[in-house]
Amino acid sequence: MPDDATTPPPVGATAGRARFGMAIVRGGSMVPTLAAGDRLLVGYRRRPRPDDLVLARFPDGLIVVKRAAERRGGGWWLTSDQPSIGVDSRHRGVIADDAVLGVVLARLWPRPRLRW
Repeated sequence: MPDDATTPPPVGATAGRARFGMAIVRGGSMVPTLAAGDRLLVGYRRRPRPDDLVLARFPDGLIVVKRAAERRGGGWWLTSDQPSIGVDSRHRGVIADDAVLGVVLARLWPRPRLRW
């Protein structure tokens, strides 16, 4: 599995049915903020703001957790906290608004923390 991959959102999350879901971090591209194995609470009906951590789907289908750095045109520039690890907008470009699936609201386990 690629370094940035997360578990997929629940069925119906992108269709607006699910309000919250969970994701599991895989890889180290978001260290020190997130580590592999962290369990995240994701809000699927909240619009991202700059500096939010988001769950997004890259055009090739890879689902990742990244930082929403800034709005650019009709999408978001997403970054890793560890630029040397993983894939982000430096490799994939601007990610369309509808490809941002949700906003990370909290880390539930193993080190609980609400928003960053």
